[in-house]
Amino acid sequence: MKANVFFLLAATAALPFNVNAKGTHSSDHGQVSDQVVAEQRQSLADRTKGKGFGPQSPRDIDSAAGNNSITFSTAPPYTEMNLCNIHFHKNAEHAGGEFTKYAGNGDGHGYLSGYQYSGQLTKAELASLDQEVCPSEHGSLYPGDTIEVHYVHSTAQIQPGPTLGSCFNDSNKNPQLRVETQVYVLVNDSNAGDFGELTKYGQKNELQQALNIPDDAGTPVQYAGSTTGPGYNEVGSPYQVTWSVRPKVVKVNIATVGEWCKGNVFDEDHAHGVRNLVTNPDLLSTITQ
Repeated sequence: MKANVFFLLAATAALPFNVNAKGTHSSDHGQVSDQVVAEQRQSLADRTKGKGFGPQSPRDIDSAAGNNSITFSTAPPYTEMNLCNIHFHKNAEHAGGEFTKYAGNGDGHGYLSGYQYSGQLTKAELASLDQEVCPSEHGSLYPGDTIEVHYVHSTAQIQPGPTLGSCFNDSNKNPQLRVETQVYVLVNDSNAGDFGELTKYGQKNELQQALNIPDDAGTPVQYAGSTTGPGYNEVGSPYQVTWSVRPKVVKVNIATVGEWCKGNVFDEDHAHGVRNLVTNPDLLSTITQ
């Protein structure tokens, strides 16, 4: 997904979301001030106030509070929908669970921000590689990095493919959308999860399905929200999305992520940037589960 309004999911356009500055692995440079982030949040509040925008994403999944009263029908379970897209963001867009370490304000455009795995890794798991993983103009991935993977589902009759556009077809321009979300931490360990397997899909019960979404990462937090991505830092997303965010982090072999980036049906070859965490209660739904 390449364009600056992706999402999760983001508009039908694709955006360049990403990671660290090329050739670096530091989160202590290129950071905007707290004032910049505060101004972005104020702009989002001003541009959505009284406009009828529904609840927004991402959010802190450990906090159930929210004042947004706009409701929409909860999407069916993902097992009753078609997988339409898989992509990932560098650092978690959501906060909570086992990903509570703030990466920093970032560059103001979605890079070097978000949330990281708050647990501990061994020296062996953090051992450097002799190759770049999923490189882009904003940098590469490294052992110890956190990614948030979005398994996007649609009630439209579609085939998996690139961008949010794959979730629609000429027969259904307003399908229900669901994002099954899993946060992974990248480790240099061949015994860790295989990203190719974790993103494997195929037909099951006459539906396009993600076949190996982890089932041991805690009970997903489900809530009503929107598409994400840094293109929505200062404007509201008009897309309505049912989210399921797993609170526990799963370790994945970074080498397998690199292989996936070299070729997949989703045309994904790098990590996307993150939208600022939405903290304005008027833009958040109440988590009722």
